Amino acid sequence: MDPVKALCCKSSAESFNQPAAGYSVRGRVAALLELGAGFNPEFSGRENVYLNGEILGLSRQELDDAFPRIEAFAEIGQFIDRPVKEYSSGMYVRLAFSTAIHVDPEVLIVDEALAVGDAIFASRCVQKFEELRKKNVTVLLVSHDLGLIKRLADRAAFMLDGKIVMQGSPKDAVNQYVGFVLDHERAGREQSTGQSEESAASSISSKSSFRHGDGASRVKDVRILNSISETCHVFRPGESIVFQKPVSNPVVGILIRNRIGMDIFGTNTRLEQAELGDFEPGEEIEVEFELDCLLSRQEYTVTVAVQYWNGLSQDWLDDLLDFRVEDTKDVAGVLNLNTRVRHQKVVSHREQSSVSL
Repeated sequence: MDPVKALCCKSSAESFNQPAAGYSVRGRVAALLELGAGFNPEFSGRENVYLNGEILGLSRQELDDAFPRIEAFAEIGQFIDRPVKEYSSGMYVRLAFSTAIHVDPEVLIVDEALAVGDAIFASRCVQKFEELRKKNVTVLLVSHDLGLIKRLADRAAFMLDGKIVMQGSPKDAVNQYVGFVLDHERAGREQSTGQSEESAASSISSKSSFRHGDGASRVKDVRILNSISETCHVFRPGESIVFQKPVSNPVVGILIRNRIGMDIFGTNTRLEQAELGDFEPGEEIEVEFELDCLLSRQEYTVTVAVQYWNGLSQDWLDDLLDFRVEDTKDVAGVLNLNTRVRHQKVVSHREQSSVSL
């Protein structure tokens, strides 16, 4: 576990109940921090649930009422009466998470709770988070799971070395974090090769929510065209790229996100096995991606990027363009797979016998 992140969660949990901190919290604060914290390994799961509940201020009657829900959500069966030291990490986090969310907290602090456990349990936890949000429970979630942050958070902060780098919408915070990760090992800084290219770069940057890269190549223009090359909302983007220093076999990619910033689809020339060759400063290339639009009716954004073969960025522009998919059909999710339904009435054996008679 990241020690700085863990310390941040612990400090937050402690300060919520410190009058000297300059603020107070009315209600119950529950915390699910690192694996192993809060449970006595010699006690059974049942005993630990009651112990933690009493520490949080629940009465015996309240715990008796809540325990069946805690046990049912954890789904660890007969192990509920076995010592916690015999639990797997998955069983532990099931019981710890179930306890934290069923003690009716007003504030819930969670540190990477879903990093352990199977996909089915993780999905149930996400649904429970959404229920808590509807009940106006304050949830402080610290996680490296970018999709989870985008889905659950109303606001997000990107922290580095214990300090907040930026805070705002989950989409913007995630974009900043991804940009930092991709640029972490690069050595160069962005270079300018002329006023006209600088102006073009400035113009296209203003359309992007976040731009990063070492500037070895620069995206000049991005268009969404239909099948007859007209600008419209049918997804077929073409990218014009100018190279500012020698580059060997760059990788050009696109990423489609929905309106809350969830990644829907992404690909690039390396994945599509299209090698672009070598380029000298000043040379340009236009790359076109043609896709069948199977997206459901809603709004989307297009992120474009040029990278080195190893994945480091030359030029990355988040959410550069937006488009809307129009459709008269309502479907669940983000894809419309053009479903065809066939059906026929099945004649039961009894009905066949009556017809024969």
